[in-house]
Amino acid sequence: MAAPKKGRKAPGGQGKPGRTLALMLIVMAGLVGGMFWSGETTPRLGIDLAGGTTITLKAEAEPGKESAVNETNMATAVGIIERRVNGLGVSEAEVQTQGKENIIVNIPKGTDSEQAQKQVGTTAQLFFRPVLNAAPAGPATPEPAGSPSASPSGKPADKATDGKDKATAPSSSPTTQGRAVTEALKAPSPTPSGAPADQPKAPENPVPTPSGAAANPELEKQFAALNCLDPKARANAGKGAKPEQPTVACGKNSIGGWEKYLLGPAEVDGKDVDDAKGVLDPQRGIWIVQMDFTDAGSKKFAKITGKLSQQPSPMNQFAIVLDGEVVSAPQVNQTLSASAEISGSFNQQSAQDLGNILSYGALPLSFDQQSVTTVTAALGGEQLKAGLIAGAIGLALVVVYLVVYYRGLSIVALLSLLASAILTYALMSLLGPAIGFALNLPAVCGAIVAIGITADSFIVYFERIRDEIREGRTLRPAVERAWPRARRTILVSDFVSFLAAAVLFIVTVGKVQGFAFTLGLTTLLDVVVVFFFTKPLMTLLARTKFFASGHPWSGLDPKRLGAKPPLRRSRRVSAPVDPKEA
Repeated sequence: MAAPKKGRKAPGGQGKPGRTLALMLIVMAGLVGGMFWSGETTPRLGIDLAGGTTITLKAEAEPGKESAVNETNMATAVGIIERRVNGLGVSEAEVQTQGKENIIVNIPKGTDSEQAQKQVGTTAQLFFRPVLNAAPAGPATPEPAGSPSASPSGKPADKATDGKDKATAPSSSPTTQGRAVTEALKAPSPTPSGAPADQPKAPENPVPTPSGAAANPELEKQFAALNCLDPKARANAGKGAKPEQPTVACGKNSIGGWEKYLLGPAEVDGKDVDDAKGVLDPQRGIWIVQMDFTDAGSKKFAKITGKLSQQPSPMNQFAIVLDGEVVSAPQVNQTLSASAEISGSFNQQSAQDLGNILSYGALPLSFDQQSVTTVTAALGGEQLKAGLIAGAIGLALVVVYLVVYYRGLSIVALLSLLASAILTYALMSLLGPAIGFALNLPAVCGAIVAIGITADSFIVYFERIRDEIREGRTLRPAVERAWPRARRTILVSDFVSFLAAAVLFIVTVGKVQGFAFTLGLTTLLDVVVVFFFTKPLMTLLARTKFFASGHPWSGLDPKRLGAKPPLRRSRRVSAPVDPKEA
């Protein structure tokens, strides 16, 4: 028979358990240190525990459009609103329908509620329309015939021209165009030698006037009577106009005053914007919104800007209309294609908000904000207190059972539970600012359920060790031989638990996802703790006299376990033969 190789380990053996255990302790210390270093010493709480804001939106179909309040459009609106709120960095926000025409948005405490209100209810219908005419905000007043300030159409030409020149005259400063300008203003148009700076150049390739747009008496009458100083008139300006129709709208200029516009049909819309974001322009030191167009949008934008650049003021202006309001009406001095920018009186927050809205697209419906209420955490706090009490009672019962039944082995179980609790708490605290995780009531329930999953893994391993001792083996080989069998069972059990948590996380929404996420996280931590803490700790304790000798309080007493005699091959001894009987 061949002799066993020198240095061969027992099945499932672990050569350096001390090193593994030390590595695990270093990782735990690093996570706890990172928690204190980042200042996130407590997990972020969800709306049911910390309170927050609840916004109720009522859907309304827009007149003259194909949109309707139906299940498909409501589901689309919920998805867009949810992405917008998440774009603000909000965690654990809940966006869900209520009935057939209401959407409820729950935003946890710590978020700017005013900012969120602007984001969630804004339809964000974006259109690029050519400017056909522009005038001061008030309604036009008839003037005596022959007056030098009256135009053929009855519009106060001088006042309109003066007001508009101040807002749109090309200059080296791109912020002269009211609230926003496009990148066309980066390059001022050349002025013919000797010509006045504000003299418009003759149109070489005029933009085709929309059929009936400029000569539409009803539209001209509506434009002349429009009073953009009246909030109600501003809100109803151009309401119901289709994108392919000319319309009227209001917008602010650079000094914060209102102006009114007569606009042509939309040439480019929000669907042609591929991406938008608020950034700081390092050269000018101002916040702008950069927009990148799709391929189709680039072609449309290049075509219309090429025509507008040949027109006199104000017909060389391009109005950027967001939800019926002109946020920008910049002059176009050259052909543009792939991108544009909106700039002007933006700060960091407003630029990023507008970029966030444009990035996720327009809502298919208009929404009226029905109510905004503040939610307190009183009820959630009471439920959390009750849940924590229940969890503490359950944990105490588990501890009592482990001490009574496993005695000395309960030390291993309790230290492992403590290691799992430290890892779970540290990760929950760090995941708050990292991925927006917030602890809500269902998540707390998931953490309490995980106590049972973790305790089950210890029990499986302990029972395998005791089975090996019952077979007559000593503790050290029993610990190593029991590990492969226990490891297989633990992995299968945790895989089933993690799979259930993953499926639950994918197919559910809202608070149930918090439960699924916590359950999945603690299941993964159970595997880490058992492999890198429980097993090496058990290996080290098996080398101590208290456990190796099978002390009655160790939980591994061979007599109490009913161990068999040592498994040894017996030798048959033949009785001596009596010489007399031979």
